[in-house]
Amino acid sequence: MSSIQKTHDGLPNSLILLLAASAGFAVAALYYSQPMLGELGPDIGASARSVGFVPTLTQLGYALGILLLAPLGDRFDRRRIILAKASVLVLALLAAAFSPSVGPLLLASLVIGLTATLAQDVVPAAATLAPEAHRGKVVGTVMTGLLLGILLSRVLSGFVAEHFGWRAMFAVAAASIAFIGVAAARGLPHLRPTTQLGYGALLGSLAQLWRKHGALRRATFAQGLLSIGFSAFWSTLAVMLHGAPFHLGSAAAGAFGLAGAAGALAAPIAGRIADRRGPELVIRLGAVLVVLSFAAMLLAPLMAPAARLGLIVASAIGFDFGLQAALIAHQTVVYGIDPGARSRLNAVFFTGVFIGMAAGSALGALVLAQWGWSGVALLATLSALGALAVRMWPAAAKPAAACCSAA
Repeated sequence: MSSIQKTHDGLPNSLILLLAASAGFAVAALYYSQPMLGELGPDIGASARSVGFVPTLTQLGYALGILLLAPLGDRFDRRRIILAKASVLVLALLAAAFSPSVGPLLLASLVIGLTATLAQDVVPAAATLAPEAHRGKVVGTVMTGLLLGILLSRVLSGFVAEHFGWRAMFAVAAASIAFIGVAAARGLPHLRPTTQLGYGALLGSLAQLWRKHGALRRATFAQGLLSIGFSAFWSTLAVMLHGAPFHLGSAAAGAFGLAGAAGALAAPIAGRIADRRGPELVIRLGAVLVVLSFAAMLLAPLMAPAARLGLIVASAIGFDFGLQAALIAHQTVVYGIDPGARSRLNAVFFTGVFIGMAAGSALGALVLAQWGWSGVALLATLSALGALAVRMWPAAAKPAAACCSAA
Protein backbone atom coordinates (compact mmCIF):
# COMPACT_ATOMS: atom_id res chain seq x y z
CA MET A 1 0.00 0.00 0.00
CA SER A 2 3.00 2.31 0.10
CA SER A 3 2.45 3.28 -3.52
CA ILE A 4 -1.12 4.38 -2.84
CA GLN A 5 -1.74 8.03 -2.00
CA LYS A 6 -2.47 8.38 1.71
CA THR A 7 -4.82 10.72 3.48
CA HIS A 8 -3.54 12.98 6.22
CA ASP A 9 -5.10 10.48 8.66
CA GLY A 10 -2.56 7.80 7.67
CA LEU A 11 -4.84 5.48 5.67
CA PRO A 12 -5.04 5.02 1.89
CA ASN A 13 -7.80 7.01 0.22
CA SER A 14 -8.92 3.89 -1.62
CA LEU A 15 -9.28 1.93 1.63
CA ILE A 16 -11.37 4.63 3.31
CA LEU A 17 -13.58 4.84 0.22
CA LEU A 18 -14.00 1.05 0.20
CA LEU A 19 -14.92 0.97 3.89
CA ALA A 20 -17.41 3.85 3.51
CA ALA A 21 -19.00 2.33 0.40
CA SER A 22 -19.24 -1.13 1.99
CA ALA A 23 -20.98 0.27 5.07
CA GLY A 24 -23.29 2.44 2.98
CA PHE A 25 -24.45 -0.18 0.47
CA ALA A 26 -24.89 -2.82 3.18
CA VAL A 27 -26.98 -0.72 5.53
CA ALA A 28 -29.02 0.69 2.63
CA ALA A 29 -30.50 -2.79 2.23
CA LEU A 30 -32.42 -2.19 5.47
CA TYR A 31 -34.28 0.82 4.16
CA TYR A 32 -35.11 0.20 0.50
CA SER A 33 -38.53 -1.17 1.44
CA GLN A 34 -39.81 1.86 3.38
CA PRO A 35 -40.81 4.21 0.51
CA MET A 36 -42.14 1.24 -1.49
CA LEU A 37 -44.70 0.01 1.05
CA GLY A 38 -47.56 1.94 -0.54
CA GLU A 39 -47.04 0.09 -3.85
CA LEU A 40 -45.66 -3.19 -2.55
CA GLY A 41 -48.77 -4.17 -0.57
CA PRO A 42 -51.35 -3.96 -3.37
CA ASP A 43 -49.01 -5.74 -5.79
CA ILE A 44 -48.76 -8.88 -3.65
CA GLY A 45 -52.26 -8.62 -2.16
CA ALA A 46 -51.12 -7.79 1.38
CA SER A 47 -52.70 -5.39 3.86
CA ALA A 48 -50.98 -2.24 5.06
CA ARG A 49 -50.58 -3.84 8.47
CA SER A 50 -48.88 -6.93 6.98
CA VAL A 51 -46.41 -5.02 4.82
CA GLY A 52 -45.67 -2.81 7.83
CA PHE A 53 -43.84 -5.83 9.27
CA VAL A 54 -41.32 -5.76 6.39
CA PRO A 55 -39.21 -2.90 7.85
CA THR A 56 -39.88 -4.14 11.39
CA LEU A 57 -38.51 -7.64 10.67
CA THR A 58 -35.59 -6.20 8.73
CA GLN A 59 -34.59 -4.05 11.68
CA LEU A 60 -35.16 -6.85 14.20
CA GLY A 61 -33.00 -9.10 12.03
CA TYR A 62 -30.32 -6.44 12.06
CA ALA A 63 -30.48 -6.20 15.85
CA LEU A 64 -30.23 -10.01 16.16
CA GLY A 65 -27.37 -10.10 13.67
CA ILE A 66 -25.46 -7.49 15.62
CA LEU A 67 -26.01 -9.36 18.87
CA LEU A 68 -25.27 -12.89 17.58
CA LEU A 69 -22.88 -12.33 14.66
CA ALA A 70 -21.03 -9.04 15.09
CA PRO A 71 -19.02 -10.24 18.16
CA LEU A 72 -17.32 -12.76 15.85
CA GLY A 73 -15.23 -9.85 14.53
CA ASP A 74 -13.07 -10.08 17.66
CA ARG A 75 -12.61 -13.85 17.18
CA PHE A 76 -12.08 -14.17 13.42
CA ASP A 77 -10.64 -12.17 10.54
CA ARG A 78 -13.24 -9.47 9.84
CA ARG A 79 -12.43 -9.63 6.13
CA ARG A 80 -13.67 -13.22 5.92
CA ILE A 81 -16.83 -12.36 7.87
CA ILE A 82 -17.62 -9.42 5.59
CA LEU A 83 -17.25 -11.55 2.46
CA ALA A 84 -19.43 -14.35 3.86
CA LYS A 85 -22.22 -11.97 4.88
CA ALA A 86 -22.10 -10.20 1.51
CA SER A 87 -22.67 -13.52 -0.27
CA VAL A 88 -25.74 -14.39 1.80
CA LEU A 89 -27.09 -10.84 1.59
CA VAL A 90 -27.04 -11.02 -2.22
CA LEU A 91 -29.13 -14.20 -2.09
CA ALA A 92 -31.60 -12.70 0.41
CA LEU A 93 -32.14 -9.59 -1.72
CA LEU A 94 -32.77 -11.75 -4.78
CA ALA A 95 -35.26 -13.82 -2.74
CA ALA A 96 -37.09 -10.60 -1.84
CA ALA A 97 -37.16 -9.55 -5.49
CA PHE A 98 -38.86 -12.82 -6.50
CA SER A 99 -41.18 -13.20 -3.49
CA PRO A 100 -44.67 -14.23 -4.68
CA SER A 101 -46.45 -13.22 -1.47
CA VAL A 102 -45.92 -11.45 1.82
CA GLY A 103 -44.76 -14.58 3.72
CA PRO A 104 -41.58 -15.23 1.72
CA LEU A 105 -40.95 -11.49 1.63
CA LEU A 106 -41.05 -11.29 5.41
CA LEU A 107 -38.61 -14.21 5.71
CA ALA A 108 -36.28 -12.61 3.18
CA SER A 109 -36.52 -9.33 5.09
CA LEU A 110 -35.36 -11.03 8.29
CA VAL A 111 -32.33 -12.55 6.52
CA ILE A 112 -31.55 -9.21 4.88
CA GLY A 113 -31.42 -7.67 8.33
CA LEU A 114 -29.19 -10.43 9.71
CA THR A 115 -26.60 -10.20 6.93
CA ALA A 116 -26.66 -6.43 6.40
CA THR A 117 -24.75 -6.38 9.69
CA LEU A 118 -21.60 -6.58 7.60
CA ALA A 119 -21.78 -2.78 7.97
CA GLN A 120 -21.14 -3.32 11.67
CA ASP A 121 -18.02 -5.33 10.86
CA VAL A 122 -16.75 -2.53 8.64
CA VAL A 123 -16.99 0.24 11.25
CA PRO A 124 -14.90 -1.54 13.94
CA ALA A 125 -12.43 -2.42 11.19
CA ALA A 126 -12.09 1.29 10.43
CA ALA A 127 -11.58 2.04 14.14
CA THR A 128 -8.87 -0.63 14.32
CA LEU A 129 -7.03 0.53 11.20
CA ALA A 130 -7.15 4.25 12.08
CA PRO A 131 -4.41 5.96 14.12
CA GLU A 132 -5.69 6.72 17.63
CA ALA A 133 -5.34 10.49 17.24
CA HIS A 134 -7.61 10.48 14.18
CA ARG A 135 -9.98 7.66 15.10
CA GLY A 136 -12.99 9.93 15.53
CA LYS A 137 -12.51 11.53 12.13
CA VAL A 138 -11.85 8.25 10.29
CA VAL A 139 -14.87 6.56 11.89
CA GLY A 140 -16.89 9.68 11.11
CA THR A 141 -15.85 9.54 7.46
CA VAL A 142 -16.79 5.86 7.17
CA MET A 143 -20.04 6.59 8.99
CA THR A 144 -20.77 9.30 6.43
CA GLY A 145 -20.92 6.52 3.85
CA LEU A 146 -23.14 4.45 6.12
CA LEU A 147 -25.47 7.35 6.84
CA LEU A 148 -25.71 8.35 3.19
CA GLY A 149 -26.61 4.73 2.49
CA ILE A 150 -29.45 4.95 5.01
CA LEU A 151 -30.83 8.22 3.71
CA LEU A 152 -30.21 8.04 -0.04
CA SER A 153 -31.54 4.48 -0.15
CA ARG A 154 -35.00 5.97 0.25
CA VAL A 155 -34.47 8.38 -2.63
CA LEU A 156 -33.27 5.59 -4.92
CA SER A 157 -35.92 3.06 -3.91
CA GLY A 158 -38.76 5.57 -4.26
CA PHE A 159 -37.65 6.47 -7.78
CA VAL A 160 -36.98 2.91 -8.93
CA ALA A 161 -40.22 1.54 -7.44
CA GLU A 162 -42.33 4.21 -9.11
CA HIS A 163 -40.73 3.81 -12.54
CA PHE A 164 -39.60 0.17 -12.68
CA GLY A 165 -41.37 -1.60 -9.81
CA TRP A 166 -40.35 -2.64 -6.32
CA ARG A 167 -38.89 -5.97 -7.47
CA ALA A 168 -36.39 -4.13 -9.67
CA MET A 169 -35.15 -2.24 -6.60
CA PHE A 170 -34.32 -5.42 -4.72
CA ALA A 171 -32.50 -6.74 -7.80
CA VAL A 172 -30.45 -3.54 -8.07
CA ALA A 173 -29.63 -3.84 -4.36
CA ALA A 174 -28.37 -7.41 -4.87
CA ALA A 175 -26.11 -6.23 -7.70
CA SER A 176 -24.68 -3.44 -5.52
CA ILE A 177 -23.76 -5.88 -2.72
CA ALA A 178 -22.18 -8.26 -5.22
CA PHE A 179 -20.02 -5.37 -6.45
CA ILE A 180 -18.98 -4.50 -2.90
CA GLY A 181 -18.12 -8.13 -2.21
CA VAL A 182 -15.77 -8.28 -5.19
CA ALA A 183 -14.14 -4.97 -4.23
CA ALA A 184 -13.70 -6.09 -0.60
CA ALA A 185 -12.10 -9.37 -1.72
CA ARG A 186 -9.55 -7.37 -3.69
CA GLY A 187 -8.88 -4.39 -1.43
CA LEU A 188 -9.75 -5.12 2.20
CA PRO A 189 -6.76 -6.12 4.38
CA HIS A 190 -6.82 -9.06 6.75
CA LEU A 191 -7.48 -8.13 10.39
CA ARG A 192 -5.96 -10.20 13.16
CA PRO A 193 -8.39 -11.52 15.82
CA THR A 194 -8.01 -10.06 19.31
CA THR A 195 -9.37 -12.99 21.34
CA GLN A 196 -9.45 -16.80 21.33
CA LEU A 197 -12.71 -17.07 23.25
CA GLY A 198 -15.20 -19.69 22.06
CA TYR A 199 -18.55 -18.58 20.72
CA GLY A 200 -20.42 -19.16 23.97
CA ALA A 201 -17.82 -17.31 26.02
CA LEU A 202 -17.74 -14.57 23.39
CA LEU A 203 -21.47 -13.97 23.74
CA GLY A 204 -21.22 -14.29 27.51
CA SER A 205 -18.63 -11.52 27.58
CA LEU A 206 -21.25 -9.13 26.16
CA ALA A 207 -23.07 -9.21 29.48
CA GLN A 208 -19.78 -8.66 31.32
CA LEU A 209 -19.01 -5.64 29.18
CA TRP A 210 -22.52 -4.28 29.79
CA ARG A 211 -22.22 -4.66 33.57
CA LYS A 212 -18.66 -3.33 33.71
CA HIS A 213 -18.94 -0.17 31.66
CA GLY A 214 -21.42 2.52 32.62
CA ALA A 215 -20.29 4.55 29.61
CA LEU A 216 -21.48 1.73 27.34
CA ARG A 217 -24.87 1.58 29.05
CA ARG A 218 -25.43 5.34 28.84
CA ALA A 219 -24.41 5.46 25.19
CA THR A 220 -26.70 2.54 24.31
CA PHE A 221 -29.74 3.87 26.15
CA ALA A 222 -29.36 7.38 24.79
CA GLN A 223 -28.80 6.40 21.14
CA GLY A 224 -31.55 3.79 21.33
CA LEU A 225 -34.03 6.43 22.48
CA LEU A 226 -32.96 8.79 19.70
CA SER A 227 -33.45 5.93 17.23
CA ILE A 228 -37.07 5.44 18.25
CA GLY A 229 -38.05 8.85 16.91
CA PHE A 230 -35.84 8.51 13.83
CA SER A 231 -37.42 5.21 12.83
CA ALA A 232 -40.98 6.30 13.69
CA PHE A 233 -40.59 9.26 11.33
CA TRP A 234 -39.07 7.45 8.36
CA SER A 235 -41.20 4.29 8.58
CA THR A 236 -44.48 6.26 8.56
CA LEU A 237 -43.53 9.10 6.22
CA ALA A 238 -44.50 7.29 2.99
CA VAL A 239 -47.91 6.28 4.38
CA MET A 240 -48.59 9.80 5.65
CA LEU A 241 -47.62 11.45 2.35
CA HIS A 242 -49.67 8.91 0.39
CA GLY A 243 -52.87 10.04 2.11
CA ALA A 244 -54.74 13.34 2.38
CA PRO A 245 -53.97 16.17 1.94
CA PHE A 246 -50.73 15.36 0.04
CA HIS A 247 -51.47 12.27 -2.12
CA LEU A 248 -47.78 11.88 -3.03
CA GLY A 249 -46.19 8.69 -4.42
CA SER A 250 -43.13 6.64 -3.56
CA ALA A 251 -40.73 8.93 -5.43
CA ALA A 252 -41.81 11.95 -3.37
CA ALA A 253 -41.47 10.00 -0.13
CA GLY A 254 -38.03 8.80 -1.15
CA ALA A 255 -36.99 12.32 -2.11
CA PHE A 256 -37.24 13.31 1.55
CA GLY A 257 -34.05 11.29 1.96
CA LEU A 258 -32.25 14.15 0.22
CA ALA A 259 -33.23 16.41 3.11
CA GLY A 260 -32.08 13.85 5.63
CA ALA A 261 -28.85 13.29 3.72
CA ALA A 262 -27.75 16.73 4.80
CA GLY A 263 -27.49 15.23 8.26
CA ALA A 264 -24.72 12.93 7.06
CA LEU A 265 -22.50 16.01 6.89
CA ALA A 266 -22.55 15.92 10.68
CA ALA A 267 -20.48 12.72 10.81
CA PRO A 268 -16.98 14.00 9.97
CA ILE A 269 -17.66 17.33 11.73
CA ALA A 270 -18.78 15.54 14.89
CA GLY A 271 -15.79 13.21 14.70
CA ARG A 272 -13.33 16.11 14.53
CA ILE A 273 -14.99 17.97 17.41
CA ALA A 274 -15.09 14.78 19.50
CA ASP A 275 -11.34 14.28 18.87
CA ARG A 276 -10.58 17.84 20.01
CA ARG A 277 -13.22 18.78 22.60
CA GLY A 278 -14.46 15.43 23.82
CA PRO A 279 -17.64 13.56 22.82
CA GLU A 280 -19.98 14.67 25.62
CA LEU A 281 -20.45 18.17 24.23
CA VAL A 282 -21.27 16.77 20.79
CA ILE A 283 -23.77 14.25 22.20
CA ARG A 284 -25.69 16.82 24.23
CA LEU A 285 -25.84 19.40 21.45
CA GLY A 286 -26.96 16.71 19.01
CA ALA A 287 -29.73 15.53 21.34
CA VAL A 288 -30.98 19.10 21.87
CA LEU A 289 -31.16 19.61 18.10
CA VAL A 290 -33.16 16.36 17.72
CA VAL A 291 -35.64 17.46 20.42
CA LEU A 292 -36.18 20.86 18.83
CA SER A 293 -36.56 19.43 15.33
CA PHE A 294 -39.18 16.87 16.30
CA ALA A 295 -41.02 19.34 18.53
CA ALA A 296 -41.28 21.78 15.61
CA MET A 297 -43.31 19.19 13.68
CA LEU A 298 -46.05 19.47 16.32
CA LEU A 299 -46.90 22.80 14.66
CA ALA A 300 -47.65 21.10 11.31
CA PRO A 301 -51.46 20.83 11.79
CA LEU A 302 -51.63 24.63 12.08
CA MET A 303 -50.11 25.13 8.62
CA ALA A 304 -51.26 24.92 5.02
CA PRO A 305 -50.16 21.73 3.18
CA ALA A 306 -47.30 23.43 1.29
CA ALA A 307 -45.94 25.06 4.46
CA ARG A 308 -46.36 21.76 6.30
CA LEU A 309 -44.15 20.00 3.76
CA GLY A 310 -41.51 22.70 4.15
CA LEU A 311 -41.56 22.28 7.91
CA ILE A 312 -41.15 18.50 7.61
CA VAL A 313 -38.17 18.95 5.27
CA ALA A 314 -36.50 21.43 7.65
CA SER A 315 -37.16 19.19 10.63
CA ALA A 316 -35.73 16.16 8.79
CA ILE A 317 -32.50 18.08 8.14
CA GLY A 318 -32.31 19.14 11.78
CA PHE A 319 -33.02 15.84 13.50
CA ASP A 320 -30.84 13.84 11.12
CA PHE A 321 -27.93 16.23 11.71
CA GLY A 322 -28.35 16.03 15.48
CA LEU A 323 -28.86 12.27 15.59
CA GLN A 324 -25.83 11.51 13.43
CA ALA A 325 -23.63 13.87 15.46
CA ALA A 326 -24.68 12.07 18.64
CA LEU A 327 -24.08 8.69 17.00
CA ILE A 328 -20.50 9.48 15.97
CA ALA A 329 -19.68 10.89 19.40
CA HIS A 330 -21.21 7.85 21.10
CA GLN A 331 -19.10 5.57 18.91
CA THR A 332 -15.98 7.51 19.88
CA VAL A 333 -16.86 6.76 23.51
CA VAL A 334 -17.65 3.10 22.90
CA TYR A 335 -14.59 2.26 20.77
CA GLY A 336 -12.31 3.86 23.37
CA ILE A 337 -13.48 1.62 26.21
CA ASP A 338 -11.49 -1.53 25.34
CA PRO A 339 -9.56 -1.82 22.03
CA GLY A 340 -9.50 -5.61 22.27
CA ALA A 341 -13.29 -5.87 22.43
CA ARG A 342 -14.40 -3.37 19.81
CA SER A 343 -16.60 -5.78 17.87
CA ARG A 344 -18.37 -6.86 21.06
CA LEU A 345 -18.75 -3.31 22.34
CA ASN A 346 -20.11 -2.36 18.94
CA ALA A 347 -22.48 -5.33 19.10
CA VAL A 348 -23.93 -4.26 22.44
CA PHE A 349 -24.23 -0.64 21.39
CA PHE A 350 -25.89 -1.24 18.03
CA THR A 351 -28.17 -3.97 19.37
CA GLY A 352 -29.66 -1.26 21.55
CA VAL A 353 -29.80 1.18 18.65
CA PHE A 354 -31.67 -1.20 16.37
CA ILE A 355 -34.00 -2.39 19.08
CA GLY A 356 -34.89 1.28 19.28
CA MET A 357 -35.26 1.38 15.48
CA ALA A 358 -37.56 -1.65 15.46
CA ALA A 359 -39.60 -0.27 18.35
CA GLY A 360 -39.89 3.09 16.58
CA SER A 361 -41.09 1.42 13.38
CA ALA A 362 -43.75 -0.61 15.21
CA LEU A 363 -44.84 2.22 17.52
CA GLY A 364 -44.86 4.71 14.68
CA ALA A 365 -47.32 2.60 12.66
CA LEU A 366 -49.60 2.16 15.68
CA VAL A 367 -49.47 5.82 16.68
CA LEU A 368 -50.08 7.02 13.11
CA ALA A 369 -53.19 4.83 12.90
CA GLN A 370 -54.56 6.02 16.24
CA TRP A 371 -53.49 9.66 16.53
CA GLY A 372 -52.16 10.68 13.13
CA TRP A 373 -48.96 12.50 12.25
CA SER A 374 -49.10 14.69 15.38
CA GLY A 375 -48.92 11.55 17.48
CA VAL A 376 -45.80 10.42 15.61
CA ALA A 377 -44.17 13.83 16.16
CA LEU A 378 -45.02 13.69 19.89
CA LEU A 379 -43.63 10.15 20.22
CA ALA A 380 -40.38 11.25 18.56
CA THR A 381 -40.11 14.36 20.73
CA LEU A 382 -40.60 12.43 23.97
CA SER A 383 -38.09 9.74 23.03
CA ALA A 384 -35.49 12.41 22.18
CA LEU A 385 -36.13 14.14 25.52
CA GLY A 386 -35.51 10.79 27.20
CA ALA A 387 -32.16 10.51 25.42
CA LEU A 388 -31.16 14.00 26.52
CA ALA A 389 -32.11 13.14 30.12
CA VAL A 390 -29.85 10.08 30.00
CA ARG A 391 -26.91 12.20 28.82
CA MET A 392 -27.53 14.92 31.40
CA TRP A 393 -27.64 12.40 34.26
CA PRO A 394 -24.31 12.42 36.16
CA ALA A 395 -21.98 9.65 34.98
CA ALA A 396 -20.78 6.97 37.37
CA ALA A 397 -17.10 6.68 38.20
CA LYS A 398 -15.00 5.29 35.37
CA PRO A 399 -13.81 1.67 35.85
CA ALA A 400 -10.16 1.34 36.69
CA ALA A 401 -9.49 -1.37 34.11
CA ALA A 402 -11.07 -2.79 31.01
CA CYS A 403 -12.41 -6.31 30.86
CA CYS A 404 -13.23 -9.00 28.43
CA SER A 405 -10.45 -8.41 25.94
CA ALA A 406 -8.17 -11.12 24.54
CA ALA A 407 -8.32 -14.33 26.46
